[in-house]
Amino acid sequence: MPPRPRPRPKILIVLHQETSSPGRVGHMLLEEGFDLDIRRPPLGEELPSTLDGHAGAVIFGGPMSANDGDEFVRRETDWLEIPLRENRPFLGICLGAQMLANHLGGKVEGHGEGLVEIGWYPLKATEAGKKLLHWPEMVYQFHREGFSLPKDATLLATAETYPNQAFRYGDNAWGIQFHGELTRVMMQRWVVRGAHRFELPGAQPGRDHLGGRLIWDMHLKRWLGEFLGMIFGKPAVG
Repeated sequence: MPPRPRPRPKILIVLHQETSSPGRVGHMLLEEGFDLDIRRPPLGEELPSTLDGHAGAVIFGGPMSANDGDEFVRRETDWLEIPLRENRPFLGICLGAQMLANHLGGKVEGHGEGLVEIGWYPLKATEAGKKLLHWPEMVYQFHREGFSLPKDATLLATAETYPNQAFRYGDNAWGIQFHGELTRVMMQRWVVRGAHRFELPGAQPGRDHLGGRLIWDMHLKRWLGEFLGMIFGKPAVG
């Protein structure tokens, strides 16, 4: 009898709305040989007490603030002790990165002049970031708050309005402020549902979101694939 194939390793996926999707991050992880364990804490779904059964975790964004008093926000932020203590690969995207910054003693707050980043904006890799991989020159943003760099974290990429765009903490914890996970359908949905935010200072009109995608998204997608490969590796097969 031929040996049974190994079960595919799981990545914990943490989402914050009923209709949220892991988008391209999910697609890329599945293509690389991982399975997705999707949990939605705002809907009452629990996070695991250990990541022994997972190859890593990703916390995505959401419309809430990392400073909100909701019980699930506090619970998720506290839960980050687990991947940090167990030294498991962890990626925080937007809200997830802000939760990580809060957990590590950083500060999450809006811009002093009320500016937001909603649309496509330039990104600049630091010297530490350049040593890891080639970063895109433009990235897609959708946020009204940023984070201070936690103590002992390494800044990997920066921007003008919100200087801290990507960081690494220890061996396996990563946070990024921008969004590489959006499929075309996801971006169209965000542009429709988030249109009221395009009036905020610093935001770009909806046509520029979709027009910019035609120019810059291919570079962002390439970067995302390399970035995920660097964090989570490739699972063993057999």
